[in-house]
Amino acid sequence: MGRYVARRLLQMIPVFLGTTLLIFLMVYTLPGDPVAALFGDKAADPSTVAKIRHDLGLDQPVLKQYWDYMSGIVLHFDFGNQIASGRPVTDILGSAFPVTLRLAGLAFVFEIVVGIGLGIVAGMRAGRLADNAILILTLIIISVPVFVIGNIVTGVFGVQAVSLDENTSELIAPAMVLGSLSLAYVVRLTRTSMAENLRADYMRTAVAKGLPRRRVIGVHLMRNSLVPVVTFLGTDLGALMGGAIVTESIFNIHGIGGTIYESIARREGTTLVGLVTILVIVYLVMALIVDLLYAVLDPRIRYA
Repeated sequence: MGRYVARRLLQMIPVFLGTTLLIFLMVYTLPGDPVAALFGDKAADPSTVAKIRHDLGLDQPVLKQYWDYMSGIVLHFDFGNQIASGRPVTDILGSAFPVTLRLAGLAFVFEIVVGIGLGIVAGMRAGRLADNAILILTLIIISVPVFVIGNIVTGVFGVQAVSLDENTSELIAPAMVLGSLSLAYVVRLTRTSMAENLRADYMRTAVAKGLPRRRVIGVHLMRNSLVPVVTFLGTDLGALMGGAIVTESIFNIHGIGGTIYESIARREGTTLVGLVTILVIVYLVMALIVDLLYAVLDPRIRYA
């Protein structure tokens, strides 16, 4: 197991470098000048613009900018400064990341508890009324865009925008909206996996051996049925954090999603790349954790 983890960590290095390079190139090759945007509609002195670009290193080749950026992260954990305010990106990350992490964490717990619970009910009653009702409900959730669900929650149920304090209790409704789409997929994955495993040979063998029903379902059925669900959940946490732009804008939450939106609008490339870099790290770490959980859920899986 230790050798496998070490090998995976080494494999994550080129993936991280390649992904961040791609993001960096995409951001810094977009049309428009972020320095000129600082002056708005006012005409800026070309020499002043050139000096600011030089001070920020924006007059360097893109690959040189990427090298300086990665060197700052690796050596000093420095993500640079915001162009407009000069505020360190690490400060922005420090204020935005915990908010989105709490929001995504609540959405993650919501989809695990409710999603797997409904999936178990549907899978154990495949083809019956409860199963059909749950499948119709999940189909409706998948069909309705997240921004529509968010506006329904705020308008119909009277949920107000989140305050600046962003207490955990205020994040429950936005978390349910954020996790609604993933919840539907978790329900369907759990339901399909359980319905298939109920007909497997090992289940008939376990029942024929006279094992208690609780052990047959809780140990044999659940552990094998949750393998595809864990795969989805592992990559979904990063998707929840990156996909929180719409939800955070609806509920006026000042997290990563809102900051990414503002960075795109203002062409704050340094801030945008820093935020996305953190999301890449989250994706890579979660992918490693998912692979390790496979061996826990299925004893047949062994890592050399």
